[in-house]
Amino acid sequence: MSTTPNSAAPPYRAPESRRSGARDLWHRISEGRQIEDLWTHFVADARASYGFYGRDVDWEKIRALPRWRRPFHVAKEFFWALLLKMTPARRVLLVIGLVLIMFSATTLRIGSHTFLDFKMEGFATIIFLLLLALELADKVTMKRDLEIAREIQLWLVPAQPPQVEGADIAFATRPQNSVAGDYYDAFYPEPGSNRLMLVIADVAGKSVPAALLMATLQASLRTIAGEGASVAELVARLNRYACAHSLDGRRFTTAVIAEYDPGTRQIAYVNAGHNAPILLHVNGTTETLDVGGLPFGIESTAAYQMGTARLEPGDALIFFTDGVVEAFDASGQEFGNQRWLDAIRALPAVGAQESLQHLMRRVDEFVGATRQFDDITCMVFRSK
Repeated sequence: MSTTPNSAAPPYRAPESRRSGARDLWHRISEGRQIEDLWTHFVADARASYGFYGRDVDWEKIRALPRWRRPFHVAKEFFWALLLKMTPARRVLLVIGLVLIMFSATTLRIGSHTFLDFKMEGFATIIFLLLLALELADKVTMKRDLEIAREIQLWLVPAQPPQVEGADIAFATRPQNSVAGDYYDAFYPEPGSNRLMLVIADVAGKSVPAALLMATLQASLRTIAGEGASVAELVARLNRYACAHSLDGRRFTTAVIAEYDPGTRQIAYVNAGHNAPILLHVNGTTETLDVGGLPFGIESTAAYQMGTARLEPGDALIFFTDGVVEAFDASGQEFGNQRWLDAIRALPAVGAQESLQHLMRRVDEFVGATRQFDDITCMVFRSK
């Protein structure tokens, strides 16, 4: 029977229910994200993992080797960096799984007859799935604990800025992990008080240890400020407390402690080794608040100088931590002080929240989806 070219059978199409099921499965796995978005996050995770394991690699030793030998030694160093981060029992399981894969296609023959044929891929797969399940269980448990710690930490910082006569405040923080070592605050130390305390601090280190020290700093600061202590006394007492708990200076804290008087628009401050806040005047000039002394926790008898500044209507005072200027893009280039200063100088004449969004957007545009290795915190105080 002859057929014409146009009478070919139509291409096979899967039933609609099957296609719908596949779409539902993909949506559940990908959470509805686009391929480009998933790839961007994968690249960011890969870079972060490379940096994490690469810290345990002796790069100096590898660079001293001939070029043809380097790839093998890099692979070996990364393997050991991965292996030694597991428990001994899981290391043994991993090695067994790798051995099973290596010998899974091994066949021993005697003459023309098969004597022994190894097919161990299934056992190796089960071992790797078991290891994945064990590591994932640890991660989920730790993540849940970190989320609880994050909730507690959020209780220690203001959820909403206080009302200030003739001024506007906004703040934002992005922890590198679930919990952060950055601290910001804006509060009236005593009921009915007219003096406003402005604080930003950065505890050396990251994650849980830094967060615990941040909590003790917050409690001490609030307690001392509530006793009516002046900025000078507050700073001296905080430094003595930090020195007593700094592990011989290894856990120091940089901070800016400031007191604002709405009546005079005067701000008195001490900068304890922190990134200097930038005061943008309405006429476009800038001023840095860099008067102070050493970070807290280094020297118990350290002397601190006090600086002052005056805010005119329309001025903006920007507090920030080093995570802002040290934010980096996919190529490893830092955002840097100059870009940050340019972003501040380009601030439009808007409120504190809009100013904060403008600044954080500039940082976000620079870093893209690159995972950061430090907390990012910014607080904007805008005079009306």
